Amino acid sequence: MTYRALTMTSALTLLAAPAFPQDMNFNRIASFMVADNLPEAEETSAEIIAASEDGMTLVYTDSPGKSIGFIDITDPANPVAAGVFIPEGEPTSVAVIGGYALAGVNTSPSYTEPSGFLVEIDMTTQQEVGRCTLPGQPDSVGIAPDGSFLAVAIENERDEDLGDGRVGQMPAGSVFMVDLTADGLIDCATARVADITGLADIAPEDPEPEFVSINAENEVVVTLQENNHIVVLSAAGAVLSHFSAGHVTLEGVDTIEEGALVFDQTITVPREPDSITWIDNTHFAMANEGDMDGGSRGWTIFSQDGALVYESGIDFENAIIQIGHYPEERSANKGVEPESVTFDTFGGTPYVFVGAERASVVGVYDITDPAAPVLTQLLPSGIGPEGYVTIPERNLLISANETDDAGPRAHVMIFEYQDASAAYPHLTSAGMETLTGWGAISGQVAAEDGTIYAVNDSFYAMQPTIFHIDVSQTPAQIVDAIRVTREGQPAQLMDMEGITLDGEGGFWIASEGRSDRLVPHAIYRVGSDGAIEDYIALPNELLAVEARFGFEGITRVGHMLYIAVQREWRDDPANHAKVLGYNLDSEEWSVIHYPLTVPATGWVGLSEITAHDDRVYFIERDNQLDARAVTKQITSVPLSAMDAMVPLGETPAVLEPQLVVDLLPALTSTGGYVLDKVEALAITQNGTMWVATDNDGVDDHSGETMFFAVKP
Repeated sequence: MTYRALTMTSALTLLAAPAFPQDMNFNRIASFMVADNLPEAEETSAEIIAASEDGMTLVYTDSPGKSIGFIDITDPANPVAAGVFIPEGEPTSVAVIGGYALAGVNTSPSYTEPSGFLVEIDMTTQQEVGRCTLPGQPDSVGIAPDGSFLAVAIENERDEDLGDGRVGQMPAGSVFMVDLTADGLIDCATARVADITGLADIAPEDPEPEFVSINAENEVVVTLQENNHIVVLSAAGAVLSHFSAGHVTLEGVDTIEEGALVFDQTITVPREPDSITWIDNTHFAMANEGDMDGGSRGWTIFSQDGALVYESGIDFENAIIQIGHYPEERSANKGVEPESVTFDTFGGTPYVFVGAERASVVGVYDITDPAAPVLTQLLPSGIGPEGYVTIPERNLLISANETDDAGPRAHVMIFEYQDASAAYPHLTSAGMETLTGWGAISGQVAAEDGTIYAVNDSFYAMQPTIFHIDVSQTPAQIVDAIRVTREGQPAQLMDMEGITLDGEGGFWIASEGRSDRLVPHAIYRVGSDGAIEDYIALPNELLAVEARFGFEGITRVGHMLYIAVQREWRDDPANHAKVLGYNLDSEEWSVIHYPLTVPATGWVGLSEITAHDDRVYFIERDNQLDARAVTKQITSVPLSAMDAMVPLGETPAVLEPQLVVDLLPALTSTGGYVLDKVEALAITQNGTMWVATDNDGVDDHSGETMFFAVKP
């Protein structure tokens, strides 16, 4: 392969687009792969996270890695692994006072014999300096703002495989409290346990406290998630108030997992809050994740006497839907699942940060008026945001993301409060009259007017769609969703991976196909209204050698269609993929080989083909993520090189692609890890190359879609 690379400084311009225009914004500046602290572990996680008093060190719990990790953020844009402390059990939560980290550690041998301890760690030496025995299995740890005491939610969680997974199951949970010395050391002799049984309407005998937060008046608010209840305690453990978290009626939600985004159902569910945070001394915000029966897909502000101050309803989830982060595979459960919430003030503005676990999004709300919070941003997180820490003195927000078994490793994301435009989202449907979800962008083509048409893949099997995108807006705006139909019904057995214009107002679409799912490799002609008008099936010569990894892109030059096959079929040499030609006039097929880059690990294949002027462009990528990714690039050949195509059955010539752009710098330019599926390329008349990634429908994926321009 010969190389003609453009320098990124001259060639690449990312779409840095304010979704919610304002002077100050949070933008991601770095991500830290948790496995860097524990490289020998098969699985790691970052769950609850805290910061040292000087804001230079992060500490987080890693349950699968059975460790408490440290990250040096002296330079927040370049976080560095700073070691781990290995407790004698499973760490569940951590908080910091002075130079000490205090963590709850679960040592329960069974659900019926819960146990644990509170350990104190010197953050400088990373050595244990004290511990207290706990009366059960710990969850959340909270420290009073004045440093006088801490509280631990002793959850004693239920066995979800027992009794239909219902509460109650003994032993009951409680809240453990212990005083801290002036030096921040735990004084185990002061330990007391607050009895919170007999309060909730649901299983009052078995409270399962989930999360604690302490205000400046040393009052402890506690969520009982499974019991759908809130309790406020004094520092001595006395019950000051308690009330049900209540129910919410939601109209216009998706409750069916059918491979389509249809928001037309109405449900009434208990809130079942998870995390909670005081926003002042009388009000708190909570994330309504749900567990047994509930999950309102939003978040709420209450006063401590039980008065409802604010309910987000479906607004939070709807905003997430519009930026392509809705998890269709969780529709029948709890949708985006807001799990985590925290509060702090940046630049004089009070903010609540709400994390949607299944959508992997952090919502930023200005709560200057607690009765009318304003959503100012949606930030892209790693998979499964679980906990946050804020460092307003350094203008930093940090999210800990727990999921590590879905492809990318678990990451800690670092955001900075900047005088700059918001860098995310890159693409939105927020301007459409009808709520429109989207995702799994897998192919695209530029129209003559500079707009772009993109298709989703088979993740949305019951809703194949062509999205019309206006790239003149910032962020790029989906202005129409054209449903692909066959005889008036949603077209099925399609896996749209490529699209090109047919020159008559419609499109040619390449369907990748999956023989193991009875989805054929095929090319479809689709009208401007989305109706399938014709199709081209594969000839026997290709059917005899086809493999799972099929059509990944299509482009038209005059009467010729050129189709990129992702990887080798059964008759191809190693590391050579077919590029097929189909003559629309003569209906004859032809072929040439593309020499794939030899993979460092995994595989390398083609993801797109696009003709522009006198060249044909390809996206070539490996199937690796984060620091393991090596090959993500745009290459090209002269259009005249396609003249060397031969009829099927003859030995194909081999193209000599040239490197145009290495996309790895682009894929890390917004502070995140490298995404796997760079799948779509469209080139406008002035030569601007628009690149998009496929977010896999937010299934084992963060949901993040990068959609950016490479300038000519």
